[in-house]
This record gives sequence, C-alpha cells and structure tokens, in this order.
Amino acid sequence: MLEEIRIASLGVIESSTLELGPGLTVITGETGAGKTMVVTALGLLLGARGDSGAVRSGARATRVEGVVSAESLPHFAAAVEEVGGEVEDDRVVLGRTVSAEGRSRAFVGGAGVPVSTLARVTEALVAVHGQSDQHRLLQPQAQREALDRFGGPELGRLLAEWADGHTALLATERELADVVSHARERAREADLLRFGLAEIEAVSPEPGEDAALAAEESRLGFADTLRTAAEQAREALSSEESAPDALATTSAARVLLHGVREHDPEAGELADRLGEVGYLLADLAADVASYAARLETDPARLAAVSERRAALTALTRKYGPTADEVLAWADQAGRRLLDLEDTDDRVERLRAERARLRADLADVGLRLSRARQEAAQRLATAVTDELALLAMPHARLTVAVRHSPAPVPDAEAAGGPLLVAGEWLRYTAAGLDDVELLLAANVGGEPRPLHKGASGGELSRVMLAVEVSLAGTSPVPTFVFDEVDAGVGGKAALEVGRRLAELARCAQVLVVTHLPQVAAYADRHVVVEKASDGRVTTAGLTVLDDAQRVRELSRMLAGVEESGPALAHARELLEAARTGS
Repeated sequence: MLEEIRIASLGVIESSTLELGPGLTVITGETGAGKTMVVTALGLLLGARGDSGAVRSGARATRVEGVVSAESLPHFAAAVEEVGGEVEDDRVVLGRTVSAEGRSRAFVGGAGVPVSTLARVTEALVAVHGQSDQHRLLQPQAQREALDRFGGPELGRLLAEWADGHTALLATERELADVVSHARERAREADLLRFGLAEIEAVSPEPGEDAALAAEESRLGFADTLRTAAEQAREALSSEESAPDALATTSAARVLLHGVREHDPEAGELADRLGEVGYLLADLAADVASYAARLETDPARLAAVSERRAALTALTRKYGPTADEVLAWADQAGRRLLDLEDTDDRVERLRAERARLRADLADVGLRLSRARQEAAQRLATAVTDELALLAMPHARLTVAVRHSPAPVPDAEAAGGPLLVAGEWLRYTAAGLDDVELLLAANVGGEPRPLHKGASGGELSRVMLAVEVSLAGTSPVPTFVFDEVDAGVGGKAALEVGRRLAELARCAQVLVVTHLPQVAAYADRHVVVEKASDGRVTTAGLTVLDDAQRVRELSRMLAGVEESGPALAHARELLEAARTGS
C-alpha cells in the first residue's frame, strides 16, 4: 500500500507530506483549496501526463515522491528490480518531476526510468476513480472487463484459452489468405526455378570444376611456350652438349673444396653440402625433362575445355560466381520448388486446420459464455444488494450477456463468424459475448442501459457498488475516489460512506469528498487548508484529531466551524459512523 506522498510546488501546494495508512482516508477542504492536487500528484506517480501549467508559480519544477510498502506485493517488487530500482526494507520510493518548461523525469527505487516504464510498474498498485471513470463504466468494454474480473480464476482461464485459440485462428487465416492470393506469383516463381534447375542439370557442373578447367585451358593454350621454357631449363641444369651447366659447375666447385678439406674442416663441410646440391640438381633436372616430355599440343582437348568453360560461365553469370555457388543455388532452389509445388496440398491443410481451430474456438466460446452468464447472475445480485445499502432499495441491476448473430459467411472470408451450436455468431478477441449493465432504478421499471437509466448520483452509487462487489477479486491494493459522490446527499451519502468503509476493510481507500456524511466514516481525516498573505496563496495538508474533525465536519455541514447545531450534528455523524447505526 501507499505509506506516504510528498508534494512540492504543485498548484497551490508549496510543500506538504501526506502520511497514509490502511483503511479509509478522506481528504476534505474548501472549494479551491487544492484537494484535487493530491489526486493529481498521485496521478503523476502513476505515470500520468505531466502538465507544466500545474507547476507552482515561481517554482522551477513540481516534485512528487511516494513511498510504497512492497511487503505483500512480490510482483511489484520484482518489476522494480527488473528496471534497475532498489527495494529497501520492503519499501520502494517512486518519484516524478515536471519542470516549468514541460520536461518530465521519473524514478523507480532510485533509478531513472521513462515515464512509460513508471506507468507500467505502478499499473497494478492503484485504481483511480473520478467523474471521468463513471463515464468509462458506460463503455461496453469496461463492463465486460468488470464481469470477467468478478468471474474469478475459472473464467480467467477460459478467457486465456479463448485468447490463445483466437490468436492461432487469425494466424492460420492470414497464412491461408496469403497462400491463396499469391498463387499466381508462386506459379511464376516455380516456373523460373524449374528453368534454372534444368539449365544447371543440362551442364551438370562438378564442385571446383571451373577452377580446374581454367588451369587446364591455360596449360593447353601455352603448351609450346611451356615446353620451350622447360627444355631450356633442363639444358641449364644438365646439358647434353659441352656447354657449362649447373650440375657441372656444382661438381667442379665440390671437387675444389674437397681437395683442401684436410687443411680446414669447414672446407670439407662446404664440399659435402655442394655434393647434396648436386644430387638435388640431378633429380630436378630429371623432373624438368619429364615435365617437358609431357607437354604436348592437343587442339581437340583445348577446344573441349574452352567449350566446357563457356557452358559453366553461362551458369555463373546467372546463379553464382563459381561452380560451387551454382550448385548451392540449385540445392536451395530445389527445396523452394518443393515448397511451391506443395501449394495445393498446403491450401487443403490450412483449410482443415482453420476448420479445426474454428470448431475448437466455438467450443471454448460457448463455455466462456456460460461462465459469464453464471457470473453475470452473481454480479447482478451482489450489486443489487449493494445498491439497496446505498439508499437505492428498489433498484435492480441486470448484467446482460448476449450474442450477435451473423449471416452465413463466405467460405474463404478471414475473420468471419463462428458456427456455434448451429448458429453463426460474430466474435472478437474477448469472446462471443456482448456484455451490458442495465439498471431499473424503480419498482416496475424496465432495465435500461446505464447511460439512459441512471442519473449522475445513481451512476456514482452504481460504480461504488460494482467496486465493492469486485473488491474481493481485485488485484489492486489501493482505491482512490475523487468526488465520485457528486450528486449524492442525505441518507444516500451516509450509505456511500458506510460502503466505502466496508471496501476499506480489504483495501486501502483514499477519498476526496465534499460530503460530511462520507468524511465521518474515515479512519484518517486529512484537510487541505489554504492560506494567503495577500500576495501568494499556499495550501497544506493536515491530519485532524478528533476535535478538529468535529470542527471540519461542522464547516462542511453549515459553512462555519463554530455553529452550535452544526457541531452537534457533526458529533452525531461521527458517533453514527463509529457505531454503524
């Protein structure tokens, strides 16, 4: 829960700290004192959009900090650590600043984060309800979500099963539509692949063949030149004539050094090395002679090699720079062609899979509808009972769960309706059902949609009744109500206070109110007081003791704090709240 909110330079609030605790905390104050600034500050901590116009005049920036107890919120603590924040002594400090120029910064557990991250981390901490949230309750999606929350884990499991099936069906329908719509393009691609594979098959290249043929063509094309060079090299190594050659010169050198080896061992070593060189030259001369003998001009082979290289070059221009890459393209093209030629079978498989997924989804949708209808009866009863306690004894809430029939669809239409129990029905990502809250405010009245059947005050009480009914299933530990009791007075206001106190038994509840009947039920009463020195207006937050609460309730009742009848009435309200009478 929230333990503390520190506010600086926000609107008329210069600097103030609001200490919170469990139970019901109410915030009151004169009109214009800055009560809603507390809710604005809380909104900033929850990632709401910052408004530079709310920065106090003369200040550089608004700063709001909040301390959250994470002892019983393991998922929140994990989310804080995931974004780099720290949890110290089971507490997390949240921070937000908004400068006068409009720049905004956010902090989670001491770590600077984007405002969107702050909103994501704190989304499960607080549920804020204001006048705008009453209008949200009029939206069909909000009404369905409220019913799904009330339905509990089993309904949640069915909803998750529907979501998985719905996602799988959409993916299959998209794939099927893609295959069918691109059939002509796939046929053209298959023809091109067949042509390419036929060209490659006609030539039948071997791995590395292009490099080997290039070397052979060069050798055949320069056979005469190579043979002349080889023969001249052999002559230089070992001449058959009397001309000096390398072998003779090396031999003569060895003989000269060998003749003097007895005078110097080093001369003997050199003579031995020259002997080794002589053996190597003799072998090399034989190899060069053999090489020269093998070099023959073969015009027919040269023509065949050139023709083969031309065929390979035609392939490498289209399918890859080398024979190896041409073969790799052929392998990949073969696999792609198998896939393309499987189009008809693939279409049939996808149609069968779509039919199966639709049947499965229809089954899940029917079970989800039944679970919602059962939960709708329970929620309607619970809210109707709450309305009776909120001074609407004759009101009756109905939660309608309906299906939307659809015409028989085109067999190939993606996202078409489902056949459920012999009837074609429209569906959404949330199921087959349209959910609507209907209110009959008086005896004999026909249930009507909330926006037609409820006044502003009645709508406030319906929303409160729904929240009290959902409190046991809500994952949110803190509720904030910003003047949701507008349009309510008298006995109804007392009942609103009593039900807020009931909600506060299982959650932390913070209420901004102008009704003394609601404030009387507070476990902690905070007043926003405004002061002015003629130049600057400031506001501060004060937690009231018992005597101060009496005076504040008197002011709320009569407009003055020292009115005898108002003080007496205030004491009566407090006593009635304490005793539950």
